Amino acid sequence: MHKLKLMTVASLLLLFTSTAIAHVGMGVAGGFSSGIMHPMMGWDHILAMVAVGLWAALLGSPAIWTLPIVFPLLMALGGALGFLDVPLPAVEIGIATSAVVLGALVAMTSRPPLWIAAIVVGAFAIFHGHAHGTELPNAANPLAYSIGFVLATGLLHLCGITMGLLVRWPVGKIAVRAGGGAIAVAGMAFLSGAL
Repeated sequence: MHKLKLMTVASLLLLFTSTAIAHVGMGVAGGFSSGIMHPMMGWDHILAMVAVGLWAALLGSPAIWTLPIVFPLLMALGGALGFLDVPLPAVEIGIATSAVVLGALVAMTSRPPLWIAAIVVGAFAIFHGHAHGTELPNAANPLAYSIGFVLATGLLHLCGITMGLLVRWPVGKIAVRAGGGAIAVAGMAFLSGAL
């Protein structure tokens, strides 16, 4: 029984390891754990992903599941563009702008038709994906890295959805709107270079 536990723990740890590389340079991505950490290391990405979840919860069904599906799908398209070295102008500006716009949409409790919300979320997803995709050619394990960053993005959406469910109560609605406003302000700070 002890050997089985040890083997289970060792197997799980292998998921979070990457291939050993003798000369690891700056910006070289690893495997699954590196993919998970990449979105978590940038506040602009974190805030935009949480804002997608907040807005999806605010819009309710079917947006609550549609937007968090649209985002990773189009993020994968952006990732492919980055991987193929297809230039996309102003990627970092697009990522920072996503926090401003998505945060403002939450703060204003904007309720456009679902197809418009999906286009807004999808357009920003391409910028976020492109940033991840440029790391793929140097990744020790590109597939594991990709799975990691898609999973991390989904978890950030889920955090936003969970917080967004507070809109069911009057005080919660104020808190969600304030959160959206804070995200928009942080996005403006990213754009200005203050953060």
